[in-house]
Amino acid sequence: MIGIIDRFEGYFAIIELEDRSTISIERNKIPEEAKEGYVLNIDKTITINLEETKKRTKYISNLTDDMWK
Repeated sequence: MIGIIDRFEGYFAIIELEDRSTISIERNKIPEEAKEGYVLNIDKTITINLEETKKRTKYISNLTDDMWK
């Protein structure tokens, strides 16, 4: 399963899943370097999907660049 970190609330990370539902995961269960907007692979362990995170970051950057032209 893939999820995106939407925000942090106290000891929890709020994760948006592919179907747009959200789940809460304890912060200590996700990689320490994870930040809002990072894509996570959620399985038996939780890891950062760096390739997908970079792809989505670039896509969002392009969208916002187009807004200001």
